[in-house]
Amino acid sequence: MKKNYYRNITILGLLLSIVWIIMVNTQPYSDFKYYNDLAKQMASGGAWGDTYTSVGYSIVLGFVYRIFGANLMVAKVFNIFLTALNYLMFYWIVQQINISERKQKIIYGMFVLFPNNIFYNSITGTEIIFVTVLFMITLVYFSDFKHKYVALGALTAVAAMIKPFFFLFFFAVFVIELLLKNKLLDVLKHSILILIVSMICLSPWIYRNTKLIGQFTLISNNKGIVLYINNNSQNHTGLWMDAKNVENSIVNKKSYINANATEKNKMLTAAAKKWIVSHPGQFVVLGFKRLINTYFSCSDISYSFYGSGMNPSIQMLLGTLSNDVKIIVFVIAVISIIAYSVKVIQSFVTKKELDKFSVYGLIIFYMVTCTYFVTEGQPRYSFPVIFIAICFFVNVPNFAMKFITRKG
Repeated sequence: MKKNYYRNITILGLLLSIVWIIMVNTQPYSDFKYYNDLAKQMASGGAWGDTYTSVGYSIVLGFVYRIFGANLMVAKVFNIFLTALNYLMFYWIVQQINISERKQKIIYGMFVLFPNNIFYNSITGTEIIFVTVLFMITLVYFSDFKHKYVALGALTAVAAMIKPFFFLFFFAVFVIELLLKNKLLDVLKHSILILIVSMICLSPWIYRNTKLIGQFTLISNNKGIVLYINNNSQNHTGLWMDAKNVENSIVNKKSYINANATEKNKMLTAAAKKWIVSHPGQFVVLGFKRLINTYFSCSDISYSFYGSGMNPSIQMLLGTLSNDVKIIVFVIAVISIIAYSVKVIQSFVTKKELDKFSVYGLIIFYMVTCTYFVTEGQPRYSFPVIFIAICFFVNVPNFAMKFITRKG
């Protein structure tokens, strides 16, 4: 019966995903068009980007295009393949969670049928493949093989090529293992090993970018523009805005126009940091607006409607349902995460042992949250932590009840 449940839910999720990509003819635009066009360029032997943004997804998609042909449906079928792989890995991950079999089934079912995990299959975005790498990292971290921290370093480099902020995973491991009360020497050894291996693995790409620009350049050069457009006195929503609309915008100055990509990145980063330091209150307000945009909105379903010609009424219905599901799950999950955070803090006094998976999920969630608090808020940025939100959503009665009982 147990195997039948997981098999049936998996088949249902994959069927819904397949039907979605067949029925909804999504066309790439904005970032999705950039990734897709770059993948086609790579497949035909062209340049591997210009350092503007991270290109890990485009490199993999370009390889797929080179084998199967540069067709948009190929990219969507590749997403289905990754989704199936994610389901398999998540099944193994769920078995690591110290909860009842009933809750394991609920978590798995919710993840497979979560609306975002269905409609993202028609989008040429980084989200699905990043989750694939994150699940690999999670499985390796919870394994016991001898060289797992070396493997984690290599996988961290792969993840950073897709989303550069994940380079900081070594620090997340440092915090996780401190909270789990590992020996300090072991914690340092593990986190430093991940850092060194990931730097070694990324060094060829950094060398390539440095040679291309003519000065030291890291994974990509879009950190500055992201910080700049999201941290200024003209941004009142925490969403994307045109850099030219910033008051006395640096992008209109001759020094900026004549600079190379790396110099522009440094100029924009410096300007954003200067504004943050001089406007701490506005920065905090914008930060929380960015988190609201990220966790409590499902407007990213509109990406999958672009160019599809779907009936507007159906779009509205699906958008409303997806939005309601996401808001309910994330609101309760955030309450649960806050309650568990209190439990973690209290564990320093009570000396009680903490659940390894819960601490891991907590720190990864905060890692993502801190990143988008500072940079930019978009609903699609919550995609990698959907599985964490579902886990805390299902466990909220336990965490919240223990917290309330202790307070009483």
